[in-house]
Amino acid sequence: MTTRSGPTVRRRRLGAELRVLRDSAGVRPEEAAAVLECSVSKISRIELGRVSVRTKDLRALLDRYGVTDKAQRDALFALARQSSQPGWWHAFGDAVPRWFEIYIGLEADAAYISKYDHQLVPGLLQTAEYAREIIRVHQPTISEDDLDAKVALRMERQKRLTESDPPHLMVVLDEAVLRRPVGGAETMSAQLAHLIEANRLPTVTVQVLPYSAGAHPAMGSAFMILGFPDASDHEVVYIEELRSSLYIEDPTDVREYQRHLNQIRSISLDVPTSVRMIERAMEDLT
Repeated sequence: MTTRSGPTVRRRRLGAELRVLRDSAGVRPEEAAAVLECSVSKISRIELGRVSVRTKDLRALLDRYGVTDKAQRDALFALARQSSQPGWWHAFGDAVPRWFEIYIGLEADAAYISKYDHQLVPGLLQTAEYAREIIRVHQPTISEDDLDAKVALRMERQKRLTESDPPHLMVVLDEAVLRRPVGGAETMSAQLAHLIEANRLPTVTVQVLPYSAGAHPAMGSAFMILGFPDASDHEVVYIEELRSSLYIEDPTDVREYQRHLNQIRSISLDVPTSVRMIERAMEDLT
């Protein structure tokens, strides 16, 4: 599995470079779109790293932006080729919705992942049976083969946590996550035990936000912040909906989410106390 500088991050890097070049050349998005005979929204998707850039389109844009330095052009063409390579997740085919591909690529390249969830255990910490129940609830008509593929994809993603150079994963779970039974007592008990085991990993931290903490700034909202090894690859806030996702990359907005997360952590239980609360939740299942 590719874990550093994968195609998704390279696309973001190329897009950022193209935006800087367009701005420096004084070219408006509408003018860039005219060069490629495409929509302005496509130029936006290219610059945000949402889509790959074909060689001929990149050449046309660089010509329009007045980029003549051979070394610079060669580097950008190389980056475009690398960003077009399929990620490891493409082997899972339809198990990966198109709207989810960008996130998986970012997750695969992240140096740290910070997550708050108020409804369910995040995918990176789910057991196979818990994941199976969650997927089946969201897609009640899914075939067993497709269900198996989606569970296998989730388990494959989790391998990064125990590989060399894993990301730092920090998760805050609302107490409701521990108390909401998913798949019966046996499945839920195994999932809670898995959270305790995950907390023993040197790069994983799981904390619980107890009911007693009262109101907090992220009530009713789950979100994730991803950071990357290269400082030039800016942090991303990821918010997942039922059939789509939202990516927030504006530094001011990202800082606001980070501030909320820090507030939530400050009123959450520390790790040892969180583990004891998880253990009590397990005992209550028997």
